[in-house]
Amino acid sequence: MARSSDGRIAGRLGAVALTMLTLSFAAVPFYDWFCRVTGYGGATSTAAAPEGPARPETVIVRFDANTAPGLPAIFRPVQRTMEVRLGESALAFYEFSNPTDQPLAGTASFNVTPYSTGAYFAKVACFCFEIQVLQPGERQEMPVSFFVDPAILQDAEAKGVRTITLSYTMHASTPTAERAAGAGTTRVASVAAPRGPHAAPRAPEN
Repeated sequence: MARSSDGRIAGRLGAVALTMLTLSFAAVPFYDWFCRVTGYGGATSTAAAPEGPARPETVIVRFDANTAPGLPAIFRPVQRTMEVRLGESALAFYEFSNPTDQPLAGTASFNVTPYSTGAYFAKVACFCFEIQVLQPGERQEMPVSFFVDPAILQDAEAKGVRTITLSYTMHASTPTAERAAGAGTTRVASVAAPRGPHAAPRAPEN
């Protein structure tokens, strides 16, 4: 009887371990889905472009970057802050580089704070939740095209916000064989140039 009970316990523990392992691989895409459905963590909206003219009111956008444990990469914003008019497209860049002698891959998750502003921070193009593969010594500049919806002025909680922080965390990922075989030293992803003067300067190429 004791052996049968021990077997059932071992089976349950094995199932729990398998479930936790599966969730660890799915963590980043699940976080993306969860935030979009619930709005948790300042989940943003997406749009092709602003619908109307820009307004004179401005906000300061701060850019933050973090690297999750286990990823020996350098990940940073090219610019730290940017002042943008409401409803005006802007373009910022993040830099992802591999200082090691081995290929590595990462996938970025993000959030926006204060959380009340997330629904009004619209991304036109973004590198988030896509695997980025770097060869040894490679550096990649990744653009984020965005605007802050003027509708934020109608939100009782968000209308007084003057600084919005866009924060990314780069997580270690497993690339496909085809992507892992790529090579290069500097890559700059391209997006359509935003309207208006608010485009961040790119880091100089080596």
